Amino acid sequence: MLPTEDQIRRSKEITTTQLHHLLRLSALSPPETQQQEAQMLHDLRAQLHFVKEVQEVNTTGIRPLRRIYDESSEAESEAELNMKSLKDAIAQEQRIGKHHKRIKRRWHSTSVVGELETWDVLGQAPRKIGRFFAVESAEREDS
Repeated sequence: MLPTEDQIRRSKEITTTQLHHLLRLSALSPPETQQQEAQMLHDLRAQLHFVKEVQEVNTTGIRPLRRIYDESSEAESEAELNMKSLKDAIAQEQRIGKHHKRIKRRWHSTSVVGELETWDVLGQAPRKIGRFFAVESAEREDS
């Protein structure tokens, strides 16, 4: 589905003027050099070629995708709301307050809480200061 270099070179669908117009609409800065502009045109033409190839795929008889997760009948029946699941959910609630009662959910499982307590949030941070991560800032020139 990806185009060859020859197909990209022959494709004249996107002009330099159109590229600059798209960049302006996208609030992106224009290319600084001719090489950057040529690379942008090359990438955009390749992407348009890919989209055209996808559009030409015959999808006759294929059901449209409704969502990006399991659409099997087992998954749909599991996600179905019924009286038993409602009763289970209501059983996990408790009413708090004397006059204006609020609903609070009871939590029975402590395994998730235990995992959260031991999770090292800053484990991948390159720099830390105490319990915070540090961010490098650019030096400003005072005028």
